[in-house]
Amino acid sequence: MRKPIIFDCDPGHDDAIALLLALSSEQLDVKLITTAAGNQTQDKTILNARKLLSFIGVHHVEIARGAEKPIVRELIIADNIHGETGLDGADLGVPIVEESNRSALEAMRSILLNAEGKMTIIATGPLTNVAILFLAYPELKEKIECISLMGGCGFGGNWTPAAEFNIYVDPEAADIVFRSGVPIIMSGLDVTHKAQILKEDIERIRRIDNKTSRVIASLLDFFSENSPPYYLSKEPHIKTAHLHDPCAVAYLIDQTLFQGIDCYVGIETSGRLTTGCTVVDINRRSGMESNVKFLFDIDRERFIDRIVSAIKYFR
Repeated sequence: MRKPIIFDCDPGHDDAIALLLALSSEQLDVKLITTAAGNQTQDKTILNARKLLSFIGVHHVEIARGAEKPIVRELIIADNIHGETGLDGADLGVPIVEESNRSALEAMRSILLNAEGKMTIIATGPLTNVAILFLAYPELKEKIECISLMGGCGFGGNWTPAAEFNIYVDPEAADIVFRSGVPIIMSGLDVTHKAQILKEDIERIRRIDNKTSRVIASLLDFFSENSPPYYLSKEPHIKTAHLHDPCAVAYLIDQTLFQGIDCYVGIETSGRLTTGCTVVDINRRSGMESNVKFLFDIDRERFIDRIVSAIKYFR
């Protein structure tokens, strides 16, 4: 039986790949896509979601607009990485898939209430929409099996020395989600920096030579040129992309791709130097019960095979 999914995202190059992976999967059934402001503004992320689904011919999934900004802070975007549109590097054309007439909150509530069993949330942007859902309808947490998210880090941030971008954009939302009691699978930088897609992998995608592969290869060319190198990269001097967000999807499809441990993770919301830090209690010193499956390693080659298969699926 396919796992029913609400996919909350802020497309975003790696979000786009994550959506392709989820929408092509025989294990997942995407019931709703909601968009967050993060990699770009809300207007641009929802437009990108509409463009992507129109381009690949997926017209049946509702796309609902989420919050315009974090719960208490001003919005920070990552246009230095994802470009002016949020998906610079290729033209996805004019979207024909329309935006829902329901807000993300309304759509999430309705789908959860009407679900026969529990649903899973995939969250690959700031956690604003999920936190608002929990604040407005705390009783709906019982309808969620788990949240598989991309965000945070156990060692070293990518936006500040201590914080990863998605958590840093809205740490108050992350704090609400991590304290919610809903089981969390955390694909943080510790694992996603190992989810590299190298130049030869991009050329492998290009050689598929269908409409989707040509556009995705061009998007990945742009993403590679604008992604900063990291010490965890095998070749930090080589321009490459890290497929952060697809990790949150891939875990739900095939857990054997990853290694992880159960531990407690807390969110720093007011530190002078550490706002947005995910405090990962790997050594179990907090005395707190585990609330997260913390992923730290990935079988990169098999992961890339999954990405390639998803791109082939859409022709």
